[in-house]
Amino acid sequence: MTVLVVGGAGYIGAHVVRLLQQAGESVVVVDDLSTSKPERVGESPLFVFDAAAPEATQQFVALMREHEVDSVIHFAARKQVGESVAKPLWYYQQNVGGLVNVLSAMQETGVHKFIFSSSAAVYGMPQNVDMVIEETPCEPINPYGRTKLIGEHILADCARAWGLSYAALRYFNVAGAGWDDLGDPAILNLVPMVFDRLERGERPLVFGDDYPTEDGTCIRDYVHVRDLAEAHIKALSVLNEPAAEYVFNVGTGVGASVLEVLDAIGAASGKDTTPIIEPRRPGDPPRLVASAKKIERDLDFVSTAGLDEIVESAWEAWRVTKARELD
Repeated sequence: MTVLVVGGAGYIGAHVVRLLQQAGESVVVVDDLSTSKPERVGESPLFVFDAAAPEATQQFVALMREHEVDSVIHFAARKQVGESVAKPLWYYQQNVGGLVNVLSAMQETGVHKFIFSSSAAVYGMPQNVDMVIEETPCEPINPYGRTKLIGEHILADCARAWGLSYAALRYFNVAGAGWDDLGDPAILNLVPMVFDRLERGERPLVFGDDYPTEDGTCIRDYVHVRDLAEAHIKALSVLNEPAAEYVFNVGTGVGASVLEVLDAIGAASGKDTTPIIEPRRPGDPPRLVASAKKIERDLDFVSTAGLDEIVESAWEAWRVTKARELD
């Protein structure tokens, strides 16, 4: 049987595809290639289309039947918070509409195992919480976060209606590279954003140094992308019963401040990462760190990579990619 990875050429998706391939699994990929390249999926069949397009449901039905798909891992979504505020309808169409298309095809073809790429953005700005647990109230503060929470509600409804078995993985801050050719291709997250500014001879930007934290900058939980990919594989293994429902934080339980990340980048790159301090951005919680106890208990999963290893792997992948672009 076959695992369908929707968004499998993207940053996280490509890591999951490679792990599945190395495990000898049959894999088929759907991606619109808007933020990635086809070579990231290796030898697996690649179907290029928009998962949220009106015709996508029947495209999914056809490939699920042709390739005897028995499980789906869904990554395809837009993820820029600011863009979601400016274009909320498009975000709902893309993130919720794409999910509905995939699930509709699964229901039609009798596929019941599903892994959903959710986000810590579902929590919004939890107050006075050292660690976020899965039962922390979900109060997203932007359309992006709301699309992810709506997605989780849709999955729960499908589990009760037609026996979908799913795991929703709430990612915290994903960084690093499992392989040098699978670095983060988008300049959307802190680590690649700093790399990009350093390459252009500019100083990193820090938004706010007056938060109630030890050094005044925001604290986040950074998880290595390869560890996160491993969590998806483990989650698939528990979806053997009809209507199984799981929600997991995926993080480390350890926070790092923005300045600590800059220090790690400086150590890995040998470059000066002294920042320019800008005003706070609206909606940035001072601290967002995962409790990872539930996923450790239920999946025997522990993220093992620390901040230095994450940053070093990201820098090496960035360096290798830039060198190839110059060849």
